Amino acid sequence: MAFKTAFIFLAPDARPDKNKSVIFTPTMELHIVGAKNYDDACEVVKELVNQGIGAIELCGGFGNVGVGKISDAVEHKVPVGVVRFDIHPGLGDRSGDEFFL
Repeated sequence: MAFKTAFIFLAPDARPDKNKSVIFTPTMELHIVGAKNYDDACEVVKELVNQGIGAIELCGGFGNVGVGKISDAVEHKVPVGVVRFDIHPGLGDRSGDEFFL
């Protein structure tokens, strides 16, 4: 059975119902989902955990506050990892906390 994991990325125009994909390998099932802001991402991860996701990785657009919100949303039931940028080049050299809150 493949390990189910997820990568969540942020983009102001992302729609989780449309901007998603699943990549399958013999050992991993990777769900990639876009969210438009932190609140949207919190809803996404709650649903993913209910579907059996075992770990979540967040894109560099999530600032410290955003990571905390995701950890709270999943109630610490699964590990949350982060690709880390203090300022993100795709966000005009700002933190996701400044951009998505």
